[in-house]
Amino acid sequence: MKNLIKHFKCDDSIDSMLEALNDDAGIIIDDVMSDKQLLNIKMELDPFLKRTSCGQDNFTGFKTKRVGALIARSKTSRDLALNPMINEMAEKFLEHHCDNYQLHFTSAINIGPGETPQILHRDRGVWGGYVPRKIETQFSAIWAVTDFTFENGATQIVPGSHKWDKDREPKPDEIAYAEMKAKSVLIYTGSVLHGGGENNSKESRLGVFLHYAPSWLRQEENQYLSCPPEIAKDFSPELRKLIGYSKGGYVLGFYTDPKDESGELESVSPSRLFNDQRDEYSRIESASELVKESLKKGI
Repeated sequence: MKNLIKHFKCDDSIDSMLEALNDDAGIIIDDVMSDKQLLNIKMELDPFLKRTSCGQDNFTGFKTKRVGALIARSKTSRDLALNPMINEMAEKFLEHHCDNYQLHFTSAINIGPGETPQILHRDRGVWGGYVPRKIETQFSAIWAVTDFTFENGATQIVPGSHKWDKDREPKPDEIAYAEMKAKSVLIYTGSVLHGGGENNSKESRLGVFLHYAPSWLRQEENQYLSCPPEIAKDFSPELRKLIGYSKGGYVLGFYTDPKDESGELESVSPSRLFNDQRDEYSRIESASELVKESLKKGI
């Protein structure tokens, strides 16, 4: 029996979608992007895809192109990264193991004709296996810019494999394919087995990958280099916070301006780079409360 990924509509309840995500570690939400967003993101990505080379190994794909720094390069990607429904889902999904979350990774991935299937893997492996498996590390979104079909390389995903023993290999009938129309979005977790599909068609398959993670983990894509302050200054405070120009705790992620002579930029939130005074961690009720909060999970 062919394994399938559950599909949802935008007006379905977030709780029902998260319940399915907890069960299967992968769901599809249909028709989320607008027609205008779809048209714009194609135009925004096109010049970068044209000049980008294909991968140099069988993991990145010899016939696959990858474009990063999407928050700096694509206005529509910024809009998708801030999508209210996706962010509400990310917050609820990740909140059990963090106080805040951040944008962890951005990439436009274009699988060309003749590409072979990517090896199945778990994205949480970027941290080398040091994060306990009971902690879910990622809430990941793949936005379909073209239709995803079995023939053109729809993402392989193994529903339920986030609950498996780490060494268990899937049987062929346990592998599902994220077949979806353009404008849809695949949501999956950092613990599920997945990989790019084999492209046996004559067309390319293009998706925009925007992944979220707890703010205490190092981001896979270094957003401070992909989106340096001279670019980030034009973003909204909400987007700057999402990509990491904020503190993830009372002292987590502070900075000091080495050129400051006023004494005002010592151990402050990165938001101060942009004269944004808002910082939920600027003040604490008491030192004892701070210590209590830092140990609230019983560590």
